[in-house]
Amino acid sequence: MQPTLVILAAGMASRYGSMKQTQGFGPNGETIMEYSIYDAIQAGFGKVVFIIRKEFAEMFAENFGKKLEGKIKVDYVFQTLESFTEGRKIPEERKKPWGTAHAILCCKEKVNEPFAVINADDFYGKDAFIKAYQFLTKNVSENNYAIIGYQLKKTLSENGSVSRGVCNVDVEGNLIDINERTKIYRNNKGIITYEDATGLHEVSEDASVSMNFFGFHPNVIHQCEKYFAEFLDNEINNPKSEFFIPLVVDKVVKNNVGTVKVIPTSAQWFGVTYKEDAPTVQASIDDLVAKGAYPKNLWA
Repeated sequence: MQPTLVILAAGMASRYGSMKQTQGFGPNGETIMEYSIYDAIQAGFGKVVFIIRKEFAEMFAENFGKKLEGKIKVDYVFQTLESFTEGRKIPEERKKPWGTAHAILCCKEKVNEPFAVINADDFYGKDAFIKAYQFLTKNVSENNYAIIGYQLKKTLSENGSVSRGVCNVDVEGNLIDINERTKIYRNNKGIITYEDATGLHEVSEDASVSMNFFGFHPNVIHQCEKYFAEFLDNEINNPKSEFFIPLVVDKVVKNNVGTVKVIPTSAQWFGVTYKEDAPTVQASIDDLVAKGAYPKNLWA
């Protein structure tokens, strides 16, 4: 069975300030996620599922569904505030979706095969999709998941700090835990640091970080459902709380439910965390096209 690619595209792009998932960067207006879909098709994925808000359904079908006809199966999942809240009263001040793990939970009736999860606005590189496909077709199981691990130095922005899930890995390449580090940046001495309540801390350039590229067995959806109920019991009245995929992955590991392999990739990440990142993304894609890594028209 061919694995599925699930794309997280329901976010509100708060820092970027626009619908960055649909901004064109390629020679023919291709979005970042179209390059991910192209790489996934080349690697052997058989279906793509867009997780979106319902109000974007017509736009996604028009912009992406038609391009992908005959190239890969396409489906849509709608992430809503009410989904899987089981009748709980949602505070009026809660406006945005519950987070990335809730998005995966919304796939419950749509995804029944091994699948990869990615962000819509991150460029991951061919190597990552090849390794994800290999894992999902050969090694995934009900108690064995994966994270594609990037070198921290290849995931920074020149235009501000970033948040990254820093992976602590054992000698066999299995995840011990993920530590969410906020305000990571390279200082004026060239050293990568992160900032927390206790001050500034140095972190290795080669630290393995999660960029929200995961490989899952479909039973992870049931894990999300279980932990989402616990999350709501504790956090439903916190309007800024989010139910993230790393939270579920961390619980799977710490509760001895399963193992999570951290698969290293040498790929260079780039994305649009800030508006000022857009020219760099544009230049990077132009360079890849010029070198022949991608055709000038992805879907010609």
